[in-house]
Amino acid sequence: MLRVRNLDVSYGPVAALRRVSLHVNPGEIATIIGANGAGKSTLLRSIAGLTPARGGEVLFRGEPVLGVRTERIVARGCSLVPEGRQVFATLPVRENLMIGGSVRVRRGLRREVEGDLEHVYRLFPRLQERERQLAGTLSGGEQQMLAIGRALMARPALVMLDEPSMGLAPLVVKDILATVERIAAGGTTVLLVEQNARSALKVARRGYVLENGRVVLEGTSEELLQNRDVQRAYLGSEVMP
Repeated sequence: MLRVRNLDVSYGPVAALRRVSLHVNPGEIATIIGANGAGKSTLLRSIAGLTPARGGEVLFRGEPVLGVRTERIVARGCSLVPEGRQVFATLPVRENLMIGGSVRVRRGLRREVEGDLEHVYRLFPRLQERERQLAGTLSGGEQQMLAIGRALMARPALVMLDEPSMGLAPLVVKDILATVERIAAGGTTVLLVEQNARSALKVARRGYVLENGRVVLEGTSEELLQNRDVQRAYLGSEVMP
């Protein structure tokens, strides 16, 4: 579904990503964990066409997408749920969701988009209850639901989530991640970026550890959960010898 090879990204003279390589298989949940400033958000933004790369290759469904406009990447089936939700605060919930389907509406698929709206409401009944409410008045958890729902309105084959648990209460995080699992069970591939490493590795099949712009570890979620270095750095525990 997605393959990244030797991706380099810089902000001026500062290297943000250095020869990053990873892949995501169709239908799976893969996760990227790492500390603040490791380059996780930069990686997702580069894949989505929002941050230009200096070198490397990104293949989505077998086609190169580096240098392709974000709108075209979305149209090909790759959607990003950005860090911090970034909902349109002054617009109602329903309009926020319909913006997510705007590329398909312009293709004459409005009826299908309306059907997708019902699908999002089934995933997040709270959004339907508040469909006329301004997005800026929603709680943090509801705004996260809205951001995910907006991405799903493009009917993506791959959805990338950037720190969906940020600033949310543990019970809300649990509900959000359970919904992520349902999204994947429905056939949508998921690339999940999370600081909450334990929660991310519990829902993902495989994971990558990003440090200082480099992938330093990769493996199944179970392998990473049992890795002593991962435990010390990200899980706050260590397996006893």
